[in-house]
Amino acid sequence: MSRRTEQHPDLTDPRIGAPLFSTWRVGTPERQVRTVEAIGSTWERRPWPADGLLGYHVYAGHDGSTLMHHSQWSGEHAFEAFVKTHRQERVDEIDTAVPGIERVGLGRYRRYRSLERAVGDVRVPGLIVTVRIDFEDGAGAGAGPEEWVDLVVKEGHAGLISAHFHLSTDGGHVLNYAEWESDQAYDDALAVSGSDGATSGSRYRHALGLVPG
Repeated sequence: MSRRTEQHPDLTDPRIGAPLFSTWRVGTPERQVRTVEAIGSTWERRPWPADGLLGYHVYAGHDGSTLMHHSQWSGEHAFEAFVKTHRQERVDEIDTAVPGIERVGLGRYRRYRSLERAVGDVRVPGLIVTVRIDFEDGAGAGAGPEEWVDLVVKEGHAGLISAHFHLSTDGGHVLNYAEWESDQAYDDALAVSGSDGATSGSRYRHALGLVPG
């Protein structure tokens, strides 16, 4: 069966061969809450759909309008099988509960490197930040995605719990998924770095975790 969990996902799980990220636009904070509940109830009423799905997590954007989805698959073949057999009935039920959801797109990745949490660090992330760096138009000052990650992965801040760098399967961009202690810790890091906000990323809170039960 499918069951809820409040545990944040382990992005370093070696079984993950295909980490996927996608975004839905739902419009308002109230619709964020309704959509999260619709996802939870839709999945809980059904058996866990595939052995190759290790976990599915939903995050509410601080913008009050978006939801980020992160699913952890053993491989893309497992995801494709799910799409063919189980996905549409779930989408239909969620759309009936909350009409008008805009599904922006699905990103396929492989995790390249991580700045992992320190041994014994049991802090629960109060903030998730994702930053996308595109390389197709020359971003990265001449470096490729892997070289760019190698340069920045050594950076650390007191309030940063972990950071996980994912390369898109098309080679066009990097997605950094970072766990922060709090909004304040992240704001402090931005102030120290002198960021102008252009690359400050998207802020989320963990709203729903689903795992096999």
